[in-house]
Amino acid sequence: MKRNIVIATVTAAALVAGGTATALAVTGDGGDSQVKQSSVRAADDDRDDRDGRDDDKADDKAERAADAADAKAAKVTAADAITAALKSVRGKAVSADLDDEGSSLVWDVDVLSSGGTWHSVSIDPGTGKVLGSHTEQEDADDTAEARAALKGSSVTAVEAARAAAAKGTVTSVELDDDGRTPAWDVDTTAANGAEKEWKVDPRSAKVTADTSSDDNSSDHDDNDDSDDDGSDD
Repeated sequence: MKRNIVIATVTAAALVAGGTATALAVTGDGGDSQVKQSSVRAADDDRDDRDGRDDDKADDKAERAADAADAKAAKVTAADAITAALKSVRGKAVSADLDDEGSSLVWDVDVLSSGGTWHSVSIDPGTGKVLGSHTEQEDADDTAEARAALKGSSVTAVEAARAAAAKGTVTSVELDDDGRTPAWDVDTTAANGAEKEWKVDPRSAKVTADTSSDDNSSDHDDNDDSDDDGSDD
């Protein structure tokens, strides 16, 4: 089960005034906590919705440029964002994603507490500060699967992110408990915007290409003409 918590339901009534915005996030105990705005603005891919093969290529190029800009703008690494989230709430990190929420860029970190409650913590990718968090209850079976996978992994989300950082800028880390053997799925973005997917062994932290992803083969072909793929290998 690849977990994608739909926590974008941060019931956000964004109040925009004077160039600033705030939102209210619903917490597990029924109270409200203020969510501050990120200091980092998300890149605009500036795509045109026109028909034609050439436009599709232009759209892809613009999207990659935006992805590269977002990855570069995030001064706080995935590992540091997860560490910051775990200082805010107790539990074990299950995933972290660099997402654009409106015009802002944030790290969304999902943490599973010992009591079975899921926490979604927003981290500023520019400062590493906690912007806000909220909780929700997940399906009991999904929670049990995630907990079992975490128990069988001696490599934490932070360690997985650090291991994969040698392959490019980490933009996503997620515990994959679908298969027979749990693993950490990690996405990286190269300097040219090309995205690749990796598997991090939950016991050895060994990083290997995710061969189950079609994106990796296409990105590999696209990078044949590029001298800089954002990797340290």
